[in-house]
Amino acid sequence: MRFDLVDLRLFLHVVDTGSITAGSKLSHLALASASARIRGMEDALGVPLLERLRGGVKPTKAGLAVAHHARLVLQQIERMHGEIADYAGGLAGRVRLLSNTAAITDYLPQALAAFLNTHPGIDVDLEERPSHLIVSQLLAQAAELGIVADSADVSSLESRPFRRDQLVLIAPRSAGFGRLRQVAFAQALAHDFVGLGEDSALQQHLVLQAERLGLRMRTRIRLRSFEAVCRMVEAGVGLAVVPAVAAERHAGAGKLRMLKLTDAWADRQLLICARRFDQLSLPATKLVEALCAPHKE
Repeated sequence: MRFDLVDLRLFLHVVDTGSITAGSKLSHLALASASARIRGMEDALGVPLLERLRGGVKPTKAGLAVAHHARLVLQQIERMHGEIADYAGGLAGRVRLLSNTAAITDYLPQALAAFLNTHPGIDVDLEERPSHLIVSQLLAQAAELGIVADSADVSSLESRPFRRDQLVLIAPRSAGFGRLRQVAFAQALAHDFVGLGEDSALQQHLVLQAERLGLRMRTRIRLRSFEAVCRMVEAGVGLAVVPAVAAERHAGAGKLRMLKLTDAWADRQLLICARRFDQLSLPATKLVEALCAPHKE
């Protein structure tokens, strides 16, 4: 039985995306080659590793076991590369970081740019996920690090403060909130909304909060950036919930109102999490140190 590192990385990409097609793209392999490699792994082990479904694939019990050991192998190799490179005077490696929407959009770009410039040998695989999924993927060792809102249950992980993040409601001047300066999300749900795409972690979070209230969020249009959302709200299409830093950055001259949300989940702490900080690879440890360092507001 012989699996090379390409096989292991491919299999993890397929498991994480639920698709051989998507996994092959992430692995920079042709679909036919990726399918052949997966079949070769199954033939070598004598058991199916993936259940083929109409909408993709999911790992069998044997597949989950292979994925678990593949992650351990690849993480150990990353640690080895990092330590050897560090002895040679140039730290190198790759870190997989999962993050919610707010951190990716408003806090990570500047922090990661500084880190990557300081450590030219370290690459970062950054992917957006809802906070609750980040927790489960960290526990499954699908990534080394994650940034989540403190509304997620991180009791099984270790965590450190990253940034404070206040979610606010933005509305056009014509929305009819009078002189109100704050509003409950339930009250805002009587209006139409402008939102991010369905794959956005923040959008999924807001839909979940509406469902917990027994209400539905009527989203008239979905956009790809907070700037586009703010412009659409300015035009009177609907309301939106965005981080306060995004609202302040994109607010037009008097065209937008920013109201505080009274819901407890709107005032949150972003946390950087790991299964165990003392078991991280050296590149991941350096990234945690950089992200948790004092910063200018």
